[in-house]
Amino acid sequence: MHLVQTMAYTGQQPWHGLGQKLAPKQPLEVWAKAAGMDWSIEEAEVRFVAGSKNLGSIHAFPEQKVLYRSDTKAPLSVVSARYQVVQPREVLDFYRDLTESSGFELETAGVLKEGRKLWALARTGQSATLKGRDEVSGYLLLATACDGTLATTAQFCSVRVVCNNTLQIALGDNVGAVKISHRSQFDAQAVKRQLGIAVSSWDAFMARTKALAERKVSDAAAEAFLRRVLTYPTANVADREALAVNERAIKAVGQLYAGRGKGADLASASGTAWGLLNAVTEYVDHHRRARSDDHRLDAAWFGAGANLKQRAWDEVLRLVV
Repeated sequence: MHLVQTMAYTGQQPWHGLGQKLAPKQPLEVWAKAAGMDWSIEEAEVRFVAGSKNLGSIHAFPEQKVLYRSDTKAPLSVVSARYQVVQPREVLDFYRDLTESSGFELETAGVLKEGRKLWALARTGQSATLKGRDEVSGYLLLATACDGTLATTAQFCSVRVVCNNTLQIALGDNVGAVKISHRSQFDAQAVKRQLGIAVSSWDAFMARTKALAERKVSDAAAEAFLRRVLTYPTANVADREALAVNERAIKAVGQLYAGRGKGADLASASGTAWGLLNAVTEYVDHHRRARSDDHRLDAAWFGAGANLKQRAWDEVLRLVV
C-alpha cells in the first residue's frame, strides 16, 4: 500500500524516488494540481443509528465531527468539534510570499495517507560547503495532519547534496521549528514571524557542522557512538530479536561510515563526527527497513526515523563540546 497518494517535485528526483516532475518556478495553482492538493477538507457532524438497523432513530454526537475530502467524499478522521483544520491550499499558500519575494523555491509537495497528512518543502537559498566539496543546503518544511498524529509544523532542515540526506535543524529549545496545535487557528504570518527569529539558526547549525567535520573520531569512539544511538530499549533484556535488529543496524551504519556511504570518502566525512552523523542519516533515509519508499519518507520526516536522526544529532554534538 502506498502512503504517498500524490506528489510533485522540481529539479532532481527526490531521494525517495516518488512524484511527478514540474518545471521550475511554477505558480502555486500548478503545484496544487500536480501534487494532488487541489481539494479541501470538509466537516460534518457525527451521527449514529440507535436501535435496529432498519427502524432505529438517528442521533447526533455534537462533541465530535467527521473530516472528509471534498473531491472523493472519502472520510479522513473523526476529531473533536474544536479541532482546527489546516487546508491543503494553506500549506502551499504559506510559501506564496516566500517564493515571490524572499528567494525561496518550492521543491516537493504532496499528500500522505489518502490526505490525512500534507506537506511542502522549499529551498531557502542558504547553502554552505564543508572543506571545499561537501555542500549542505537549507530548506523549510511545512507539514500538517488532519487525524491528530501531527501538529502543524514549520521546520528548518538541511539536505546534504552528495547523498540527499535530510536532517531537521533543532538547536536546543526547539529553535528552528514552530509547532501549532490543532486547538489553535493556523496563522501563517505569525508562524513566519516566529521563524524569522530562527533564520539565524542556519548560521548556528553550520557552525556546528563545521566543528563536526573538523572532529576526528577514533574507532572505539565511533563504535560507542553507534551503540548509544542504535541500541533500542527493550522491555525484555532477553529479547534476542530486538538485540539482533540492533546489531544489524550497528553493522550497516558502521559500513556506511567506513566508506560505503555516499560522500563517506570526502575530507569532511572520512573518520570524522560529521561522517558518523551522515552514516546514521543515510541509513534512515535510504537503507532502514520499511514497507515501501513512502513509509520510509513518513518515518524519516515525522516518525521513528526522525527521532533516530535527532538522537544521533544530540549524541554527535557531545563529541565537539
